[in-house]
Amino acid sequence: MSGIAGTTGPSDYGMMSGLISGASTVRQELDQLTEQASSGLISNTYAGLGTGASVSLDIRPQITAMQTWQNNIDASTGRTSVTQTAMTQIQSIASNFYAQLNNVDGTNASAVDGIAASARDALTQMAGLLDTQDGGIYVFAGQDTANPPVPDPNNILTSGFYTQINAAVTGLATSGAAATANATFGVATSNAAGTSPFSTYLSQPAATLLTQLPTVQVGQNSSAPVGLLASANSLIPASASTGPAIAGGPATTTGSYMRDVMRALATIGSLSSSQASVPGFQDLVQDTRTSLSGAVSAMGQDAGVLGNIQKSLTATQSSLADTQTALTSQVSSAEDVDMAATLSRLSLVQTQLQGSYQLIAGMSGLSLAKFLPA
Repeated sequence: MSGIAGTTGPSDYGMMSGLISGASTVRQELDQLTEQASSGLISNTYAGLGTGASVSLDIRPQITAMQTWQNNIDASTGRTSVTQTAMTQIQSIASNFYAQLNNVDGTNASAVDGIAASARDALTQMAGLLDTQDGGIYVFAGQDTANPPVPDPNNILTSGFYTQINAAVTGLATSGAAATANATFGVATSNAAGTSPFSTYLSQPAATLLTQLPTVQVGQNSSAPVGLLASANSLIPASASTGPAIAGGPATTTGSYMRDVMRALATIGSLSSSQASVPGFQDLVQDTRTSLSGAVSAMGQDAGVLGNIQKSLTATQSSLADTQTALTSQVSSAEDVDMAATLSRLSLVQTQLQGSYQLIAGMSGLSLAKFLPA
């Protein structure tokens, strides 16, 4: 009896304990492999990545930053494209009236009223274009992107800006060309409430606005401007005057091509055929035409710089995407499992665990009664 007891005693229980412990270890490996096969990841925690943890911790923030910069570029290029379209339309308006002023002289009075009516319509159109939006953001508003640069574009012809210029032009016969041009120039350069057609935010000196141009980050130490200003030149210096077009008159530019075009359209829109023979009429027309010429040129320069920025952003985005792909590959090597190897190992461990369970079942079937004589 003692021999039989020894056979089924501690050594058998020790073997059973070893089998159970081994099966538990295999079960843990199976659970890990199942999770890896499901998620595709070596581990859901940094601790489980082993030596790959440092790679993941170092590179993942870089990938996140690069994605943010690419998103910023997407938004920036979209806004730039919308801005360029509006700029093209405004430049077309300015160029059109620059050409039409060739037909406005004392010998062709009948053309004045028609051109004046068109200019008034164009001024309303331009005011609307300056309120162009991209995704709810006003692209000519500077940092004040939630508010329209021109608060009431549809009623620009009843604004202080237009009515004051109209009053000055109407008094041409009495005041003369120089005084009239100086008066319209003063209105166009004014930031005073009730005179400036622009929002309170944009009715500031250009030097102040230019320090507040909105930008977005597109790299570790790189940013890009977003949008333009309705009331000041944004990417190029203030427009330079070539001197008065009329003796005693104002400079040929306010320093802002947008203000110059609006002033020109308001001036043309205030002319009438009855003034065609008034002394100074042709001088006022020439002053307006000279101002428009400079505005068209400056606008083209600003649009050109904006286009270059857009090209640069596209190149930057491509470079970021390539770098992000390379970094993602490094992270993948540290974090992702070899799925083929994992599935193969999973199948093997499942078989191993099944075998362990069969051995345990066999051992549990042994009892002292099986060693006793019948």
